[in-house]
Amino acid sequence: MKKLGFTLIELMIVVAIVVFLSAVSIPQYVKYIGRARQAEVAMNLAALHTAQQAYYAEHGHYTNVLNGENGLDWQPAGYKSGAQKQNFYYTYGFNFPGAQEGVHYFIGKLGASREELGETHAEGEGFVAKAVGDVTGKKKLDIWQVDEARNIANTNKGF
Repeated sequence: MKKLGFTLIELMIVVAIVVFLSAVSIPQYVKYIGRARQAEVAMNLAALHTAQQAYYAEHGHYTNVLNGENGLDWQPAGYKSGAQKQNFYYTYGFNFPGAQEGVHYFIGKLGASREELGETHAEGEGFVAKAVGDVTGKKKLDIWQVDEARNIANTNKGF
């Protein structure tokens, strides 16, 4: 009588192949997701720059008030009131003592704090705003910045 089925060795070989393929493909998938999220950053920082230029043309100086009274009326694409509802990943804005979420900075799905924005400013003739996110979840921050000359740069690659 012929027995149908797989031997333990055959099953172990299949499992080993699946593990190998996973080990090769998962890092590539993380990079793919990271690049997709970086497209969001470039778009939002370009929009922030445009809003700052319009504000400067009207008032003669830059501002660190992104949204609200006497501000840019800017918010990241996908912003909805309430942290759980956000449809963007990175934290955007300015870091300074007394900065308020929803006014001076916006926290995205990746949950980077205001402090992780590092040194930012908006005064007189110039500004530097940043975007920060932990794309891989390994506490390695992906940091971007934009300035008054529209230099959008990835200052710390997080993946």
